Amino acid sequence: MNRHTTAWYSPNLDMEMPLVAYGHAGYPLLMFPTAAADYLEYERFLLIDAIRPLIDAGRVRAYSINSVNRYSLLNKHAPPPVKAELLARYDRYVTDEVLPLIRKDTGDADARPVVTGASLGAFLSANAYFRHPDQLRGVIAMSGSYDIRSYLDGYFDDNVYFNNPAQYLPNLNDDYYLPILRRAEAIIILTGQGAYEAPERSRQLSGILSAKGIPHTLDVWGHDVNHDWPWWRKMLPHWLDKLL
Repeated sequence: MNRHTTAWYSPNLDMEMPLVAYGHAGYPLLMFPTAAADYLEYERFLLIDAIRPLIDAGRVRAYSINSVNRYSLLNKHAPPPVKAELLARYDRYVTDEVLPLIRKDTGDADARPVVTGASLGAFLSANAYFRHPDQLRGVIAMSGSYDIRSYLDGYFDDNVYFNNPAQYLPNLNDDYYLPILRRAEAIIILTGQGAYEAPERSRQLSGILSAKGIPHTLDVWGHDVNHDWPWWRKMLPHWLDKLL
């Protein structure tokens, strides 16, 4: 399996941001890490190995990036306005820096990656997709929560609103993004019902999408399915094999 890493100083985030790419061909998959983890997390916890047959077959080319969660949502010392501003800057980093790199690397100037992540990475991937359905093909969100207000101590501003799917999606009525979302190819919301899972959060997102007429799949796995790596290693290849 081809593997290469790169890093650059992000003008949007004012820090160096690394990226690792796996594969030689195939549809681009952009991966967002869990919690405060880094760009190599999915490799360390064998999720890359789980999708390796698709990578080796030239069906998927995977890209994994860092998040800013440790400085933003998970930083107990950061004021809520700073947390929210970092989310807005991270969104620009993805659209202005990461997506152009992927398009150059794949040789496809119009490439629209599928995005994915588990746990807090599910939120990041879903937020990226719902904000930019014109630049991304779809999302596979595993075991996520899609309302960030619990991290912000009641603080609210535009950066909070526009990075919180549970708030902006119910109010989405514009003539550009909503029609695109209503033609969505791949919105997959996955959750288990076992230890540390919160299936009600996935059902909440599904209800919002249904109310807006946005097609999607809510895939609720069993009561033995925990919020843990062995299950994400089953969920992601299962759905990638169906979609790509």
